[in-house]
Amino acid sequence: MAFCGNCGAQLPEDAKFCISCGNAVNASSNTEAEQQYQQQQQQYAQPQYQEPVQSDEADISENKAMGILAYISWLVLVPLFAAKESKFARFHTNQGLVLAIAESAYAVTALIVVKLFSLIAWWLGLVMTVLFWLAAPLFVVFTILGIVNAAHGRCKELPIIGKFRIIK
Repeated sequence: MAFCGNCGAQLPEDAKFCISCGNAVNASSNTEAEQQYQQQQQQYAQPQYQEPVQSDEADISENKAMGILAYISWLVLVPLFAAKESKFARFHTNQGLVLAIAESAYAVTALIVVKLFSLIAWWLGLVMTVLFWLAAPLFVVFTILGIVNAAHGRCKELPIIGKFRIIK
């Protein structure tokens, strides 16, 4: 498979000129373009997932309690200051802090939306209150997932909100 060294277009094997840009084709540019193409194909074929944090066993066993504590709402501040040096505790502290901020933002948003809809009609406020209460257990599920991961010594991100980094 041959490629144009100028524009990267795929060429027939016996081509002397590029059918896309018209430049003359030489053997060295073909091999360079072909190598770049193969590198790109390999890059896209390899999975990119990695564990977010690699903690050693001693760190994990010493800081499991701090990891669990990080998911209990604003008690996340305890491991934030008490276990600064632990990679395991910092990972779970970040996850817990993102969860606490998301919970707070959800509560404030729910309060504002319910009040605004209540001003329009009392029953709209009631409907919005029920809708917000139906979605609220999601935070309980995230808390349980985080606590289970910390208790088992895993550094696994929470769904949806786990990719955010506040603490590095």
